[in-house]
Amino acid sequence: MIVTVGHSNHSIDTFLALLEGAGVTALADVRSTPWSRRWPQYRKTELKLALEEAGIAYVWLGDALGGKPGDPALWTDGRPDRAKIAASPDFAAGIDRLIDGSARFQIAIMCAEKDPRQCHRTNLVTPALIAREIEVRHLLADGTIVAQADIMTGADDPARTAPDHFAGG
Repeated sequence: MIVTVGHSNHSIDTFLALLEGAGVTALADVRSTPWSRRWPQYRKTELKLALEEAGIAYVWLGDALGGKPGDPALWTDGRPDRAKIAASPDFAAGIDRLIDGSARFQIAIMCAEKDPRQCHRTNLVTPALIAREIEVRHLLADGTIVAQADIMTGADDPARTAPDHFAGG
C-alpha cells in the first residue's frame, strides 16, 4: 500500500505527526518544483532535513511524477497533458521506483494540495499505481486515511454524499 498526502499549510511538526501516525517511513515528493515561498518548511532542503531527523527517508520524484513536467512535449495548448505524461518513459520509471520502494518502506507520495481530489497525485499518479495492482489510500489533513474508491465516489465527505431532500420520491 502507498498513501498520498498534501502538505497544505501544516506546521512541520503537525505534518511529521501525520506521517508518523500513518506509519510512513519514506516520503516521495512529487511536486514538479520542490519549493514554497509561502511555506518555507516545505522547501526541498528544509523538508528533507526535518524528515531525516524524524527517521523518514526522502526522495524527490517531481521530475518523473510531477504534474507540471519540464518537457514541452508533455504539454498541450499551454497545459500539462496528463495522457502524455502518463505515457512517458520517465513517468513509468517513477512509478517503478515507487513500487520497488514500497517493498522496503511505507511510502507517502506528497504534493502541496490539501484535498486529494484536486491534485495530480490522485488524478495522475494514483491511477498508474492502481493499474499495477498497488493499493492507494489518502492521508487527509485530520489524520484520517481514506481509500481511493471513497475519494472518487465522495464517500469520504458526507457533504458530497448528503441525500437530496428535494428529489422526488
